[in-house]
Amino acid sequence: MAVKATDFPPLQIDYAGARLAGVDEVGRGPLVGSVVAAAVILDPARPIDGLTDSKKLTARKREALDNLIREQALAFTVAEASAAEVDQLNIYHATHLAMRRAIDGLAPAAEYLLVDGNRLPGHALPGQAVVKGDARHPAIAAASILAKVARDAQMVALDMRYPEYGFARHKGYPTKEHLSALAVHGPLADHRRSFAPVQRQLALL
Repeated sequence: MAVKATDFPPLQIDYAGARLAGVDEVGRGPLVGSVVAAAVILDPARPIDGLTDSKKLTARKREALDNLIREQALAFTVAEASAAEVDQLNIYHATHLAMRRAIDGLAPAAEYLLVDGNRLPGHALPGQAVVKGDARHPAIAAASILAKVARDAQMVALDMRYPEYGFARHKGYPTKEHLSALAVHGPLADHRRSFAPVQRQLALL
């Protein structure tokens, strides 16, 4: 049974200032491309309606909110760790690297972090990890939207270069279509060589 945001008690945040950054990532599961993270400091004077977990929104709604966040947030950054860094570090450490890069890119700088998930990314700033945070706090939701829109755009661009893989449809996740394309055409330079389905195809070459 899926865990919902309403299954958790109200979020208690040990910070009352205006420079709280929500942090989230997209792209841990795909076999190809970067893991993308975003950090967002929302403007308390300019709230944005409709912020929630990016996976619950249509692509059109995500893109509309992406524009609003970029126009109205106090600060935002989108950063990434490349497929090569995923292979070098592993996906867990590469995800935290992308998050730290996003946090470090904020201007003005954040004073406190709310990070989606159950672990902080090893940044010097104080903060807390929030399970299901993208459904429980608007700043984390905003970060999830920016990261999702950015990574989806990367997959659409990759699809234009390699239409036979179907990246615009499956966004790099290990769907039947993607695994079939891997078997027929082999891995691209953009594929994550440390991920098992890609490893298996490389072993056949």
